Amino acid sequence: MGSMGRQRRKFTPEYRRDAAHLVIDTGRTIKAVADEIRVSEQLLGKWVRAERQAMGPVSGPALSEGERAELERLRAEVVQLRMDNEFLGKASAYFASRTVPRTSGR
Repeated sequence: MGSMGRQRRKFTPEYRRDAAHLVIDTGRTIKAVADEIRVSEQLLGKWVRAERQAMGPVSGPALSEGERAELERLRAEVVQLRMDNEFLGKASAYFASRTVPRTSGR
């Protein structure tokens, strides 16, 4: 499968930040997260670097294993819900743009 004819996807800043935090907060690899959310490793790596730079020096207590797992689950859920919301918005716009001829009789 080539990328010819594929439309370039656009990601909101919130989506990019949440995707980066799937790597940063959970310790998972960029490859694993990129495969899960279906973006390239290079793109996700760029988001992770940008988010780490924006975060500045790390301070505060480390997360426990349970907290880390819960955070990973919640962040993955947020990413999935945003993707679902984006899809539903596009689907509703598509269906709203279609004109269906109405018949006056039965």
